[in-house]
Amino acid sequence: MSNSFGERYRFTIFGQSHAPAIGVTIEGLPVGFAPDMDALQAFLDRRAPGKGKYTTTRKEADRPEFVSGLVDGHTCGAPVTAIIRNTNTRSEDYENLFRVPRPGHADFAAAVKYGLSRDVAGGGQFSGRLTAPLCIAGGLALQLLEAEGISISARILSIGGHTEPAAIESALAAAKEAGDSLGGVIECICTGVPAGLGEPMFGGMENRISQAVFAIPAVKAVEFGAGFAVGGMKGSENNDPFYFDDFGVVRTRTNNHGGILGGITSGMPIVFRAAFKPTPSIGMEQDSVDLTAHEPVKLTVQGRHDPCIVLRAAPCVEAAAAVALYDAYLESRC
Repeated sequence: MSNSFGERYRFTIFGQSHAPAIGVTIEGLPVGFAPDMDALQAFLDRRAPGKGKYTTTRKEADRPEFVSGLVDGHTCGAPVTAIIRNTNTRSEDYENLFRVPRPGHADFAAAVKYGLSRDVAGGGQFSGRLTAPLCIAGGLALQLLEAEGISISARILSIGGHTEPAAIESALAAAKEAGDSLGGVIECICTGVPAGLGEPMFGGMENRISQAVFAIPAVKAVEFGAGFAVGGMKGSENNDPFYFDDFGVVRTRTNNHGGILGGITSGMPIVFRAAFKPTPSIGMEQDSVDLTAHEPVKLTVQGRHDPCIVLRAAPCVEAAAAVALYDAYLESRC
């Protein structure tokens, strides 16, 4: 199923942007695990909408309700299911999208695949709203990884091609004023990851992490280590020399490989970056087509949208990395 991920740590995300609720069912949590609910809520709050002047005005509490799998605050061995209720929806803003697809969105592709059965309100199952249950699964995985000495942290590397805070602020203000949007890049670093996780070829850690990261709707590119820059390097520049550290552990002097060699972790920090496209829902008039009348039309998108998705994306990237790493960690123990 396309809404499921993982082998040992397996979860399925369900719901749509304007459905009564969205949620996730998780298998693979250790029995007796007591999630830190305050830490999980703090993690979800970093992703939640309506918390900044450059984010959507849609306000949702994003408070998970655990409806199965927990007894007296501990996992009991049954699948854990958590839901988040959608309370602040305006589905009428999306009624015309059944006929007129938004450029840059999944509207047209969804129309071809699902026809009249599709849900267009808020983007339906293609909405970034579905990253909230991803963050539930990822937030729990983060707690379990931290107990094993593994830490994951993501940060905004650039927005609209700018890296300095003042330039980013100016670009965001200009884009919002113009009814436009900006893309950007998130960098994620995973430390404490032991060597030996992952498999060659299709089971490689780059593959697993990328699969999870690409579940975040706006992600269009992922690179590890030196990334695309390796295409302009010589072997003598790209290769990372090995050495023994003070504890006799094999390390590398540099980390162009981003902590993964042959699909398997090397013990060095995993470093990767994800590029996010600009929010496709913009206030500017755009060219589209009327799928019913079969004629060109002009479209001005209604609704409440982030002028820059990147501002709320770091926890989503951390969650994606966490579920991939914890799944591989559990596999290594079998």
